[in-house]
Amino acid sequence: MRALAALAVPLLGLTAMLVLVTAGAEAWRYALLLDSRTDAVPAGPLHASDVLVVTGGVVSLLASALAGAVTLGWLVHANAAAAQAAAVTPARPGWQLVVGVLVPGMNLVVPGAVLAEVEHAALGQDPNRRPHPSRLVIGWWVIWSVGLVLAGTAILWNLRSGVQARADGVLLHVATDLVAGVVAITTIVVVRRLTRLLSPVKLAGTRRMVVIRVPR
Repeated sequence: MRALAALAVPLLGLTAMLVLVTAGAEAWRYALLLDSRTDAVPAGPLHASDVLVVTGGVVSLLASALAGAVTLGWLVHANAAAAQAAAVTPARPGWQLVVGVLVPGMNLVVPGAVLAEVEHAALGQDPNRRPHPSRLVIGWWVIWSVGLVLAGTAILWNLRSGVQARADGVLLHVATDLVAGVVAITTIVVVRRLTRLLSPVKLAGTRRMVVIRVPR
């Protein structure tokens, strides 16, 4: 779990940076679209905008997929570690957790519920009581849900045609990228906090014991 957390945090940071850069490229494209309503847009800035948007979109998507896979692995191990710490059986096996995170609709509920359960167990709360998530987990849950809704809306919006629909779609992509960046940053905070609660010992700070001799 600690190894996955150590890998997930920089990947999430990279993802946040990439989606925010992509949001800036999308905002630039929108500004060019506004200028094109009254005057011709030079080919140079238009081409550069398209390259930034396409490149940023592809790279940020790959980074998001990699960061998401590692974070999902961390969540599976954190869920098992939390159940072990509370001396209870996990509420759902690992494969159900993965399905709940990946299936549209279910992923609006399952990730937040699992994080609330992990936090509840990590804080040493009564396993027979219903989890009451902290403001951090609730905030992550809300931002995550908003991001999923925006992403789904952006995908469906691409099916529309027309200049105005295209301009509105650019703004929608800007909002989606900005929320995705916030989700990535908030996820870093959640992963770090829950990892510290479940495994507070810092291996780098512990002394390594070496057996010199065994008395007879």
